[in-house]
Amino acid sequence: MNVLAPVKNIMTKNLITVNPEDKLTVVKEIFEKNNIHHIPVVRFKKIEGIISKTDFVHFVRGFTKNDEDKFVNEARLRAYRAEDIMTKGLAKVEPTDRINVVLEVFLVNRFHAVPVVENDELIGIITTFDIIKNLADEKVTSEQILESNKGQ
Repeated sequence: MNVLAPVKNIMTKNLITVNPEDKLTVVKEIFEKNNIHHIPVVRFKKIEGIISKTDFVHFVRGFTKNDEDKFVNEARLRAYRAEDIMTKGLAKVEPTDRINVVLEVFLVNRFHAVPVVENDELIGIITTFDIIKNLADEKVTSEQILESNKGQ
């Protein structure tokens, strides 16, 4: 992977987002029906925050697991909104920023997702999964393998 390539080359563009006012029942449904770990919280195309699956799991951790309290748990999900549990004050990158810039943001801040904005509007997201997938998809030549085995 060329870490000097622009973020737009590997970012996720087809996003599933929520509004800050959306109830957590919507967030729960999105996480259950989609294989994603981050939901951007957006108002008028501008990123306001992000909800990670971990954020959501920490929120519901206090819920009881018996069937009698299922109604209470659902009421809690309807009572809280996305903005109540979202992470605010996010680092952001532009589509032309280099991948190595995002890697630094991941390392320094221990983030796993960074919104990609252009003219202050959300156009994508880049995650640690995007980086790993790009590395896994990369073709390795026999010369690279031989070179890496030298000196062992």
